[in-house]
Amino acid sequence: MNRADLISHVAEMAGLPKATAEVAVNTVFNSITDALSSGDNVAIAGFGTFAVKRRDERKGRNPQTREEITIPASNVPGFKAGKALKDAVNN
Repeated sequence: MNRADLISHVAEMAGLPKATAEVAVNTVFNSITDALSSGDNVAIAGFGTFAVKRRDERKGRNPQTREEITIPASNVPGFKAGKALKDAVNN
């Protein structure tokens, strides 16, 4: 399912016009992005938790030249599924 499919599904399930569903979906995504950008976690009960994880600096290798390079430290978004989501996927 891509973003357009998700918007269509939300519109159908909620009985909303697609334009309104698109605003709602984009607002949720933007809210999660803003929270993670400011260092906050986003916990949605029954679904899961979005959090920022720190990835330390590490050594890597350029696949074309085989030259060793240093990959800088960075922050990456992570997601941990909640129990209800895990149970729904496994049943």
